[in-house]
Amino acid sequence: MQRIVPFLLLSAVVAAPAAAQDLPTIVDQRIRAIEPKVIEWRRHLHQHPELSNRETRTAETIAAHLRKLGMDVTTGVAHTGVVGVLKGGKPGKVVALRADMDALPVIEEGDLPFKSTVKTEYLGQQVGVMHACGHDAHMAILLGVAEVLASVREQLPGTVKFIFQPAEEGPPPGEEGGAPLVIKDGALENPKPDAIFGLHVMAGMPAGMLAYRSGPLMASADWLYITVKGKQTHGAWPWSGIDPVITSAQILGGLQNIVARQIDVSKEPAVVTVATIHGGARKNIIPDQVEMSGTIRSFDEDMRQDIHARIKHIAQTIAEANHAHADVKIDKAVPVTVNDPALTERIVPTLKRIGGDGGLRVNQRVMVAEDFSYFQQQVPGFFYFVGITPKDQDMAQAAPNHSPRFVIDESGLLQGARSLAALAVDFLSQ
Repeated sequence: MQRIVPFLLLSAVVAAPAAAQDLPTIVDQRIRAIEPKVIEWRRHLHQHPELSNRETRTAETIAAHLRKLGMDVTTGVAHTGVVGVLKGGKPGKVVALRADMDALPVIEEGDLPFKSTVKTEYLGQQVGVMHACGHDAHMAILLGVAEVLASVREQLPGTVKFIFQPAEEGPPPGEEGGAPLVIKDGALENPKPDAIFGLHVMAGMPAGMLAYRSGPLMASADWLYITVKGKQTHGAWPWSGIDPVITSAQILGGLQNIVARQIDVSKEPAVVTVATIHGGARKNIIPDQVEMSGTIRSFDEDMRQDIHARIKHIAQTIAEANHAHADVKIDKAVPVTVNDPALTERIVPTLKRIGGDGGLRVNQRVMVAEDFSYFQQQVPGFFYFVGITPKDQDMAQAAPNHSPRFVIDESGLLQGARSLAALAVDFLSQ
């Protein structure tokens, strides 16, 4: 078993002149050497999670380490974000590497010795806080990459921007946050990256496996709200009112026909999900209104707009047929995560080198969303997955990301750090 050095005693890798080995080899060797530190960083961050736009302690830890590495550091980006700039000793391009920082309002159910016991208030109620999506791993990986690249700065061609982004899970209601605010605050300027890379640890994939896809990888996410307004009456006299409950049921059925019968799913998949229905307070009173909410997922912008239009048409016409009224609100949350095809083709050899035999695969599209997509709208971007489920475990039985039982096989962190560092070095060296 590897000896883990206490977090607060960790020190930076001392820069040393490059030997006859090439830069990618030197970087890979040093990444391997600091694997215990990456694991310890991850454990420290896991034990001290913070919710979106509240990542103050996390930001202080990250900023202190980047400053120790001699970087130009900007804090307060999108409230609590941190951006470090590492200028190489040789001229070249600019590459950005991004990790997200926020945890989720989830009570951890595992029994890890470093499990989170943090409690806080979220939307007016007391909640637990847990890194149930792996953002602790993302930060630890990027801290490791930062340390190693800083140790070879004199041999490094170009500049690396390390973007630690808050609120990937979405800012609290009424607040700005996440990737859009990071961009608004200038994280992609002075200097502007020529490319940006990001990764996500993924349950249900063998630890250390790398997975990618050119073009659309993760879906857009939109939030759907429908309020059906009728006329309250006694449940014994339904003809005396306008029933929003049965109207909502008909709308719900109609919405399922969009994906099942109205759009060409052979072109791109899509999902329309109504997840909540609320209305009424007593079993013999028909209420005045019913409220529904859900999500819309798609991979094509034209299809996305078409689905929005169909939802509004179906809800409003069914309501009208029942003499009710439907208010439809759709909030666009996150665009499609699209890996730049030219950039993907350029860096696949790097992933093959790091993944080795059987350690790299082309992934199917996934319906979950990721606000890394906003960066990809500004500069060519590439996003990929790293497996963190023990190789001897049934992958289908692994607790998914966002579960209170989500766990990480820490052996997968090394491949995350190796691949991210290699992508940066190879891109700058080409």
